[in-house]
Amino acid sequence: MIFNMKEVGFYTDVEYGELHVAGDEAYGFRPYQLLISSIAVCSGGTLRKILEKKRMKVQDITIHTEVERNEAKANRVEKIHLHYVIKGSDLNEHKIERSIEIASRNCPMAQSVKGSIEITETYEIVDE
Repeated sequence: MIFNMKEVGFYTDVEYGELHVAGDEAYGFRPYQLLISSIAVCSGGTLRKILEKKRMKVQDITIHTEVERNEAKANRVEKIHLHYVIKGSDLNEHKIERSIEIASRNCPMAQSVKGSIEITETYEIVDE
């Protein structure tokens, strides 16, 4: 990837389109938003694939995130909590818990920050 400077922030061209990144939300996505998005969507996508392989009937997954940052240390991200709201029918709680554990170990983004950022996960099931 190549990032080009603009008046405020940077941009890059990717297959999907142009990505603008800046410390000011008026000019692009903030870096921490992209970090959290990468981890949440990678984890959720991996979970989705695992649930599909287990033939679980998932209609929808929504991921709520909470982030803890440390202002004393460059406002770094120290903790991310992912809460999955899983909608479907005949969902087995034990299989979902196990699938979340497997997804966590197989998400490249979560594994990339392991030891630097604490990631916790919870879930709830919503019947169709």
